[in-house]
Amino acid sequence: MRRVVIVAFPDVQSLDVAGPAEVFASAGDAYRVEVVAPVGGLVRATSGLGLWADCALADVHGPIDTLVVAGGEGTRAAMADESVLTDVRRLAARCRRVASVCSGAFVLAAAGLLDGRRATTHWGWCDVLAEAFPAVTVEPDRIFIRDGNVWTSAGVTAGIDLALAMVEEDVGREVALGVARRLVVFLKRPGGQSQFSAQLSGQLADRPPLGDLQAWIADHLHEDLAIERLAERAAMSVRNFSRTFAREAGVTPARFVERARVDAARRLLEESSASVDDIAARCGFGTAETMRRTFLRSLRVPPTDYRRRFRLDEESA
Repeated sequence: MRRVVIVAFPDVQSLDVAGPAEVFASAGDAYRVEVVAPVGGLVRATSGLGLWADCALADVHGPIDTLVVAGGEGTRAAMADESVLTDVRRLAARCRRVASVCSGAFVLAAAGLLDGRRATTHWGWCDVLAEAFPAVTVEPDRIFIRDGNVWTSAGVTAGIDLALAMVEEDVGREVALGVARRLVVFLKRPGGQSQFSAQLSGQLADRPPLGDLQAWIADHLHEDLAIERLAERAAMSVRNFSRTFAREAGVTPARFVERARVDAARRLLEESSASVDDIAARCGFGTAETMRRTFLRSLRVPPTDYRRRFRLDEESA
């Protein structure tokens, strides 16, 4: 039985703790999960939910298989608490692997455990992590990253993906898929997948004409989405439409359309057996070659390789 110790603290994100804990606990008798905190007892999450810490960090002794540091608003205080960092270093030194969920990466970085390594965190904090810890190579568009025996994951629910990958490595794919089904996880995502879709990459516009247009684009990707047609649909001049859309959505209309098409094509490559030619037509690329060039520019991988890496087989559906 592998011992998993999850580090929580006041103002922790409750899902950063509960997500991985439920994955490990659902893997039969393969794991024993403990939650610890700077001070044992009740720990209050940012949601107001109370979590029970089995003991204080300083009182954790004995062998540990996996140490997981959760994230949340409380990481600011945790990474500034030298006693917490000392205990994290002490426990990490005798673990088989160390991991963080979401902003828990800041605690690992402050403890020096990410120096010289690749890491990720919640997409909204990647720039901050990179600036605060230049010795860490931050990769913002990843679900999770493994660099040696150190694992880091993106925001919140990505901790479930990280834990599932650990279960698969430890006890096999069949067990990991069984846990995913039991937890009704729709998709067991590989670590290299994007943290966010085209719709989340750019903000949604507040003004009804543009907000409605963005939703319409997602349902009409196979149609002609030239800027002139989009402007006409928004009842605006091309010049005013381009300027207003870019200001409210954070990207140009053409870039938004491209991202939406890539996002739709990614889902079809992952979840269907449709040919690349068919997907290219359905998503508005016109030809498979145009889609290939767009994938190389946006994802740095051609559609066929993307499908090979991320395709859901029937067993994992």
